[in-house]
Amino acid sequence: MKAWTAPSMPTVNVDTPDAPGRLLVHDTATDRLVQVGPAAGTARMYVCGITPYDATHIGHANTYVAFDLLLRTWCDLGLAVEYAQNVTDVDDPLLERALATGKDWEQLAAEQTELFRTDMEALRVVPPNHYIGAVECVPCVSELVHSMHDTGLSYQIDDPKHPDWYFTSSAVPTFGIVSNLDRDTMLTRFAAMGGDPERVGKKDALDSLLWQMARPDEPAWDSPLGRGRPGWHIECTAIALKYLGPAFDVQGGGSDLVFPHHEMSAAQGVAASGDAFAQTYVHSGMVALDGKKMSKSLGNLELVSRLRAAGTESAAIRLALLAHHYRDDWEWTTDGLRRAEERLDLWRRATRLDAAQPVVDVVTRLRAAMRNDLDAPTALGEIDAWAAASIDVDGDDTDAPAQIKATVDALLGISLG
Repeated sequence: MKAWTAPSMPTVNVDTPDAPGRLLVHDTATDRLVQVGPAAGTARMYVCGITPYDATHIGHANTYVAFDLLLRTWCDLGLAVEYAQNVTDVDDPLLERALATGKDWEQLAAEQTELFRTDMEALRVVPPNHYIGAVECVPCVSELVHSMHDTGLSYQIDDPKHPDWYFTSSAVPTFGIVSNLDRDTMLTRFAAMGGDPERVGKKDALDSLLWQMARPDEPAWDSPLGRGRPGWHIECTAIALKYLGPAFDVQGGGSDLVFPHHEMSAAQGVAASGDAFAQTYVHSGMVALDGKKMSKSLGNLELVSRLRAAGTESAAIRLALLAHHYRDDWEWTTDGLRRAEERLDLWRRATRLDAAQPVVDVVTRLRAAMRNDLDAPTALGEIDAWAAASIDVDGDDTDAPAQIKATVDALLGISLG
């Protein structure tokens, strides 16, 4: 599956020897800041992608911009980045939406995936190296599940009608280390988020679906497991292991994926590889609208495409997202977007000057902010102060405007023209 066109990303041509030399981010599993990525070489990241049955909303954009900041910070540290992302282009919500709208499910998935690509390109999000649909990875999923059966980690339930395949979660000693939830809370969340703890025939209520045997009038593929389709969690496990290998640096996504999705994927990855799945689990916060988490199921959505169609500049949308720390839960407002537009105007006015205030200290602090848990709000404040000072007081550094433009573009993904 093709991704989208990569934005240009200039190099920050400012020497800042006092900036930290490694990136720290918050690890959900340990609840502390940890260094992520190697000191040199290639960093590896997997970020869970969309289920393409509706348009990209601001909550989605918030997640993908957050991990775009992580990627850009790695690049600024001189690392190469191997980045994989999935598209769950066959799943129950997609099939249900297709049935409700009278559309072919493949057509719906293709249309919404293309809209997502368009939104990501407009927001100047760097695309993954590997953009993989669940449908194209059906063979790698079925092969992985089949190999796990040989070691007793996958099994078929005794159901004559639908003998689906499940994962033996209790066989993995590390199950639970991502979310650190007790069993009762796991069971409650599992039921609330698409799991089936009450299904008869499972060895354990927390065992998760690996391969769903074919149902009437639903898509299915032939495999050594029987005709069927992948479960959700194993899709990401298989894609990550195939394209990144085990013990990759960062598993990312929204905080609503911590359990069950990332917990289940991690356990399946350990079972399949005998090694850690990811070294660090990083999660972005939730974005609300009208007092509730923005959600397709609730319908309280602000769409990136709708804002763009109304004339809102993509750079302003991205700046409105960057005004909040990636781990925070917050609410989208028109006032927040207006402030982002004013900030964008301030920055552009400052970078159009023939000369401005020197930038070495500003870029040093900006790099320090981004390398300290991707603190974009602090970074934005540093540029605000530089821009205001440059406009109010005659500066004499003729290189400063171009240097700030390159820095803002490279680290924050904002093109100032």
